[in-house]
Amino acid sequence: MFPQRNRSLFSLWFFVFSLPVLFLLFFPLGRLVTAPSPGSLLLAIKDTEVQLALLRSLLTSLGASFISLIFGTPLAYLLARRNFPGKRLVEGLIDLPIMIPHPVIGIAILGLAARDTVLGDILSQLGVRLLGTYTGIVTVLTFVGLPFFLNTAKAGFEAVPQRLEHVSLSLGAGQWATFFRVTLPLAWRSMVLGMVMCMARALSEFGAVIVVAYHPMLAPVLIYERFTAFGLKYSQPVAVWLIILSVTLFVAMRFLSRPVRDW
Repeated sequence: MFPQRNRSLFSLWFFVFSLPVLFLLFFPLGRLVTAPSPGSLLLAIKDTEVQLALLRSLLTSLGASFISLIFGTPLAYLLARRNFPGKRLVEGLIDLPIMIPHPVIGIAILGLAARDTVLGDILSQLGVRLLGTYTGIVTVLTFVGLPFFLNTAKAGFEAVPQRLEHVSLSLGAGQWATFFRVTLPLAWRSMVLGMVMCMARALSEFGAVIVVAYHPMLAPVLIYERFTAFGLKYSQPVAVWLIILSVTLFVAMRFLSRPVRDW
């Protein structure tokens, strides 16, 4: 054990070197949140255009998180429990949306659904359009948020002891029953946490959305439009309300990620 004085000095040095990071994280956001007056914030939230933009962002992000839950859960489970050829490649592709510039994502999705492509022809025959539609927005938000759900859900499945699944199988339960009665109840917190992270990421997306759909306008696009047209004074209040939504989601995420107490 280190003497108490040495440990205190060690922690002090680490705190000192953490100050630039804390400053970078909190000062710009603190300045943004405190810049608008209460009156301007109230005026902004009474604006119908702001209300609709925030509501669109919230609902489309929620839709992306549910799509990730439905179609991402099987893949997350396979990555956690099975080894198969190309698994590392799949894991690398999952993380790719985090790394590539997001306008590229919008361009790629529009290119995939172009009329001169097979998929584009199929979507056109079905009457599905991506450019300037909610369908395109939710597709983009799912693309950027899916990696956060997959990685979190995968970690949750990996944390479930496989011996419990083996016991269930040995007692006569099938694979489906074991998944729904053993694995899922033990991993649900991670899955909900993954949905919250997916939704929070989708809520803030701008680069890919503005390529696919400037209208119907989401909150990040509205903030950009008001900044370019009117400057900081009119864009800051909307940005603050978007931050409030994001903080609410992340508080929920922290609450869900708390370890369960054993009573």
